[in-house]
Amino acid sequence: MLKNRRLLAGMLALPALLAWAGPASAQTYPAKAIRWLVPYPAGGGSDFLARTVGQQLSTQVGQPVLIDNKPGGNTAIAAVETGRAAPDGYTILSADNGTMVFNPALYSKLTYNPSKDLLPVTLMGKFPMILVVNPGADFKDAKDFVAKAKAKPGAMSFGSAGAGSPHHLAMELLKVDAGLFMTHIPYRGAAPALTDLAGGQIPAMMVDLAAGGAFIKAGKVRPLAVASAKRLPQLPDVPTFAELGFKNVEASAQVGIVAPAGTPADVVASLQKQVAAAINQPAVKQKLIDFGIEPVASTPAQYADLIRTETDRWHKLIKAQRITLD
Repeated sequence: MLKNRRLLAGMLALPALLAWAGPASAQTYPAKAIRWLVPYPAGGGSDFLARTVGQQLSTQVGQPVLIDNKPGGNTAIAAVETGRAAPDGYTILSADNGTMVFNPALYSKLTYNPSKDLLPVTLMGKFPMILVVNPGADFKDAKDFVAKAKAKPGAMSFGSAGAGSPHHLAMELLKVDAGLFMTHIPYRGAAPALTDLAGGQIPAMMVDLAAGGAFIKAGKVRPLAVASAKRLPQLPDVPTFAELGFKNVEASAQVGIVAPAGTPADVVASLQKQVAAAINQPAVKQKLIDFGIEPVASTPAQYADLIRTETDRWHKLIKAQRITLD
């Protein structure tokens, strides 16, 4: 009888113990190494952002942050792996707007669903797009570039870091806003496109400062306008497209952190808080700015809202321009 009473008491106490254990485990997060997937090779802008923030994050939480580069499938390989991981906060992904916004519109069959498989944690930063041309080209400014492109429909080409990339779609945005017809020449990355631009093989392209900053600084390419709400501190003399009358031309590569769907809200909140603190650490923040990144560190709700807004905007453009990667 006594044994049965003890068993009953233990069973009654179990829910309370479990309820207590749940919050305690969240409070101790992270209790082990965090695996951070980057869907691009080492050495690029997304990799730099993850490693810079990850190093500071590791210092703050006292746990290793392991950067794992998983390129391929236009970011789909890393996205699928993240979506299938345990939803415990120990597997996270650097997701750009290709992963979260563009891919569902570019592919009729996608191996992951960003809205169902991945959970927004924070937008870490933006890589604003810049219209650059060959320094020897006879474009006085961005308005002159548009006028010359419009005067000869289809005669002028432009390069990009790849079909469906933020760089490509930023130029498509300009084409629509300015009424241009230009031929797209996709490259396998920004570097070979910039090399051909500097050599005069192509007349123009959109590029972010992280990828094209060295070419701009060396005078190998010339910036005409920036696709951001305000001028870039690194290029104070280069006007925004809005200043030139192209008010809809605002585009950037946007890189955030996402976790597997089902990750507990308190774990997401804890991760976001620590990542935001890492981004806003003065030395880290300056390092990102110097590299050409606009630090953000948004809340999960703000990041989710941005993804919804960007999805509506870019899906309309992709459909209107009949862009597909199938």
